[in-house]
Amino acid sequence: MNLQDFEAQYREAMAETLNELQTAVLLLAQVQNKILTIGTFVQHISQQVEEFIEEQKAE
Repeated sequence: MNLQDFEAQYREAMAETLNELQTAVLLLAQVQNKILTIGTFVQHISQQVEEFIEEQKAE
């Protein structure tokens, strides 16, 4: 293997690795957004259940 072949393989491997990293970062952003959405949903349901329980106790 000569220097040019080594450089080409290095650049290709780095480009592929950076693309994989970018994909992972985008997926992480999607996961974070999904976690936030689910958290908000759980808070809303919890609030509704608490209100329902209080209404049932009042009756």
